[in-house]
Amino acid sequence: MPVASSTAPIPPSSPADPVFEGVFGPFTITATDRREVLGYRLALTAAAIGQLGLLLQWRLAGPNGLWPWLLPMAAGLGLALHWIHIYLRPLHRALQLFWLLGCLGTLLLLQREGLAGLGPALEAQPLWILAVGPFFSALTGVGFKEFFCFRRPEAIGVTLLLPLALLGRLTGLLSAGTCGALLSLEALLLLVLCLRKFPMAAAADVGDKSVFTHLEAQRRGGASSEGSR
Repeated sequence: MPVASSTAPIPPSSPADPVFEGVFGPFTITATDRREVLGYRLALTAAAIGQLGLLLQWRLAGPNGLWPWLLPMAAGLGLALHWIHIYLRPLHRALQLFWLLGCLGTLLLLQREGLAGLGPALEAQPLWILAVGPFFSALTGVGFKEFFCFRRPEAIGVTLLLPLALLGRLTGLLSAGTCGALLSLEALLLLVLCLRKFPMAAAADVGDKSVFTHLEAQRRGGASSEGSR
């Protein structure tokens, strides 16, 4: 079952909204929910296309001039993490923090090496993976969420191949070519995962909203109790 999280109030439903029976009571999937799910799917697809394009250009034309692909990767994953539905708020925030740290690490690398030097620097010095790695940790988290919810085999590939490739390269156990091949396979699997999500009903990605309502009530109740002491 998918996991869900949101910081915004639950929007009012209309009579046409479908009603589902959740663990803690009935809930509806609203037009706002459906827009958020579509946004999540489109954003994750943009990140997948950006990653695949970067890796294909690297393989075919070398490591120079890769920076334009970073834009759909960063924006796509950031927006996907904004619209993703995860019950546990600390986990949601942790993935967003990893994304932010990875983006900041990439900006540091770009500032140090220049736009044209990002690829060559990563190729020559694997330690730079420590700077950009949190971004891919966030992407791995998304892959794990998709596997946990839907048991899709391509999600297993995303979850396993990303850390295997980057940690293998960081430790020197994998060559640059092998690392690139694993990342290319992972990016292709991510794109497949994204494309297979579009025919799914929005309710699949929203999950059980009654669980979120219950957890939010518990959180606010706990906060109220702390404030009254």
